[in-house]
Amino acid sequence: MKKISLSLATAGMFVLGTASASAAIVQDEAAGEAKKGFQQVLKEQFIAGGPEFMGIVLLCLILGLAVAIERIIYLNMASTNSSKLKMQVEDALASGGVEAAKEVCRNTKGPVASIFYQGLDRAGDGLDAAEKAVVAYGGVQMGQLEKNVSWLSLFIAIAPMLGFMGTVIGMIQAFQKIAAVGNLSASLIAGDIQVALLTTVFGLITAIILQIFYNYIIAKIDSIVNDMEDSSISLIDMLSAHKK
Repeated sequence: MKKISLSLATAGMFVLGTASASAAIVQDEAAGEAKKGFQQVLKEQFIAGGPEFMGIVLLCLILGLAVAIERIIYLNMASTNSSKLKMQVEDALASGGVEAAKEVCRNTKGPVASIFYQGLDRAGDGLDAAEKAVVAYGGVQMGQLEKNVSWLSLFIAIAPMLGFMGTVIGMIQAFQKIAAVGNLSASLIAGDIQVALLTTVFGLITAIILQIFYNYIIAKIDSIVNDMEDSSISLIDMLSAHKK
């Protein structure tokens, strides 16, 4: 009886040890999954989505970010302290005339200074000519501010559409497998459905990221354009006062 009891105890300890080891392995695997960074998970899901549509979506993201970064840098460089510029131009007009004011504009970067220079350059032909020059060159500067922004909006529209197309194709492939086998099995179509959903997710993520940049760029352009319009009116007023 003692031998049997010892054997049972030994077996119980073996079972408990095996269960503990299994639990430890499960915990280690869970800890390993938890330690995976966001970038690693994103990379794995991107690879699982397939190279066909995911590569195109990634290309849209890269090109869109390139356009957005270029526009942000250009717009930040185009932003100037228009209040300070108007004071400098006004002082130059009072002390040295139109040529002194033009020199101030030549030494200042940004669309506002360029518009001021064009208006001052036509000041000798009268206020009407100066105003027309300001309006015309303001349109030119606005076009430069909005350059390539339409490409960014195109990438925002294309990315989710490509994702949806990948979803539709993945679902078609899943139903084709069901029709060929004649049996609905989750394991049979799980891969195709996963690919279909991943393309949609990455397409939407790309569109959301680019949309944030797009809204910032549009807001920045509107701010600069409003500043240009207000400064143009101030320039005409300064020229009118200088002529008197």
